[in-house]
Amino acid sequence: MNAEFKQMSQSTKEDWEIIGGETMTALAGLPDRVLNHLRLLDGDQGGFPIDRLQHSLQTADLAAEAGEDEEYIVCALLHDIGDTLGSANHADVGAAILEPFITEANFWMVKHHAIFQGYNFFHYMGMDRNMRDQFKGHEHYDRTEAFINRYDDPAFDASRPKLSLDPFVSMVRNVFAAPKKSIYQTMTE
Repeated sequence: MNAEFKQMSQSTKEDWEIIGGETMTALAGLPDRVLNHLRLLDGDQGGFPIDRLQHSLQTADLAAEAGEDEEYIVCALLHDIGDTLGSANHADVGAAILEPFITEANFWMVKHHAIFQGYNFFHYMGMDRNMRDQFKGHEHYDRTEAFINRYDDPAFDASRPKLSLDPFVSMVRNVFAAPKKSIYQTMTE
């Protein structure tokens, strides 16, 4: 059953009960869609020493080994999920997917990680490697710099054994279980 209005301004409470139910179904399936999209990075090397999925898995694995919490590990896993759809702004895409489900600190870290990682290579591309300096003094600067140095930067190791997504599936499901900040938050409470 679907709503039948021709203009949203003519919708009814009954229409929105239908749409609300469908929205809840979509939210419940979000972790699987996120995981499926992450799998699109498998084999997508882009000139790097390892494919983007293995990079994501190595980043998350390093964060897990260091004892980071589940939300942080999922952010590490998904920080580059936007590479296939947002080649010019992948960090923004990843951050937008995660934003309703994570803290402001983790959101800021994912959103800005590409500029911080740029310190390691921007100068080879004729760009300013110190672009991250525009954020000096921001409350999440050190957190983002540490994410790059500890987890993102060292996660291009082709000599490491191939990692599986399996250990992270339940973490993704937990983080995406219910939005923390969203217009749909009251629907899930």
